Parts: sequence; structure tokens; C-alpha cells
Amino acid sequence: MRLVSNSLHDEVASRLREEIFAGTLAPGSFLDEVALCERLEISRTPLREALKVLVAEGLLRHEPRRGCFVAEVTGKDLDEIFPVIALLEGRAAHEATRRASAADVAALEVLHQRLQAHAAAGRIPEYYAANHAIHEAFITLADNRWLAQVIGDLRKILRLARLQQLHAPGRLQQSLAEHLAVFAALKAQDCDAAEEAMRTHLLRQREALRDVARTQQSRLTR
Repeated sequence: MRLVSNSLHDEVASRLREEIFAGTLAPGSFLDEVALCERLEISRTPLREALKVLVAEGLLRHEPRRGCFVAEVTGKDLDEIFPVIALLEGRAAHEATRRASAADVAALEVLHQRLQAHAAAGRIPEYYAANHAIHEAFITLADNRWLAQVIGDLRKILRLARLQQLHAPGRLQQSLAEHLAVFAALKAQDCDAAEEAMRTHLLRQREALRDVARTQQSRLTR
């Protein structure tokens, strides 16, 4: 199906971005420009503009005289990203708490009830979706487009890693408790407590990922 858009390279970038996140374009894989042009039924110009966008986002890396490859996220990358995103999302929680109205609190109450239900039933994919919605709600409430932009950029990189931190033993209930602590601080209008609780939540995600990696490595060496 031919792509049609007022801004074709943006649509191409969006299509490739989703293929990267879905794993259709695997980490480290080479992007064959000729094959992509044929598959998407586009010329080289919009494709190359789209590739520039994805390189700028950190989803692709460009090697001179070789071309573009899907970026790979290392453990070192995660160690460097999580403290930064923890600070940023902590600030978002601070601002969201300061701005939240009674209607906002009621809407967040519904989201947290949904989160609790998924945790109780062990529905991890649904829990991830509800978790994402809650984080987005805090960022929206913070009403700071620069904060939202930087968090969004870092989240794209984290999605490359296809993280599964909720598979660490006990992590699902721990994550739920962390979310409830952030929400309790927001309801109490305690901005500093909300910020600290959100930072803790993000940093514990990194700890859980280390646990998952250790468990997987242990299985491989048995």
C-alpha cells in the first residue's frame, strides 16, 4: 500500500519507528534503502529524510559509507538513562501534584484502580498499558512541553531494549506499591514526596532489570 501524506518523510519515519519498536527491524540490523523504497513505494529522498529523523532520535545509528543500522541499547546505556529519566519524571510528578484538580485526582483514581486490578490478576501486558497511561497522565498534568519532550525522547530509546522488568520475582507488587505511594503523595498535595516517590519508582525499575538479566544469564550457564 502506497504511503500518502502532506509530509511523506514524517509518515515514513513513523512507519519505521513502529517497526523498530515491534522488533520487525531488529536491533543491529542494516536498513537496505533500495529494499525499503520498493516495499514502501517511495523515492530515496523522503526515505533519507526519515532516516535522518530516526538517527536524531537515537533509534538508528549512521555509519559513513555503510548506511543506517537499528540502534542497540547496552547495559551501560540503561545505567546512564534511568537516573536521568528518574529525575525528569520525578519533576513531572512534582509539577503534576502542584497543579492537580479534584477532577484530575478522580481520573487518576480510576487509572490506579485499573492498575490494581491488573496486578491482582497477574495480567502483565494490561498492567504495562495502565502503567504507561498513569505516567502519561502525570506528564500531561505537569504541563511542561520541554519536560515532556525530553522524557519522550528517552522513552523511545528505552523501548529499543524491549524491557521486561515486571518479570523479576515480586516486581509486579512492588511496582504497584510504588505507584500507590506516588498517588498518595499527590492526593496529599505533597509535591516533594511525589517527586521522591516517582524517582524511587524509576530507579527500582533499573534494579529489577538487573535481576532479570542475572536470572537469564544464570539459566544460560547451567
